Amino acid sequence: MIADILVLACLSVGLFFNTLGIVGLLRFPDVYTRMHATTKMTTFGSVFTALSVIIYGAAQFLGTGDGQYITLSLHTLIAAIALAFTNAVGSHAIARGAHKAGIKPVPAVVDRLEEYTP
Repeated sequence: MIADILVLACLSVGLFFNTLGIVGLLRFPDVYTRMHATTKMTTFGSVFTALSVIIYGAAQFLGTGDGQYITLSLHTLIAAIALAFTNAVGSHAIARGAHKAGIKPVPAVVDRLEEYTP
């Protein structure tokens, strides 16, 4: 019962943050801010989704004693760790490639004092 609530809560949090990543991808103006939103939000959302699978596997193992659920949990843990590292490295590589290609960020700050500087 408690495991079901935890699984549902983790899935809800994961879905929420993955949705925020999609909104950031559609809403932000340039490659750098879009990449920031998608990397941070989808990593966080995917980790919570993986955590729900780990909780489910642990609860099923405790209920049935079947070893396949521990295997499921361990594989999911390994996948979540790999995903966290590859998202960070991949976004860094994309940002570096965009910078080397000469893609400038959209100016987000308007400095009106610069106009009045003598």
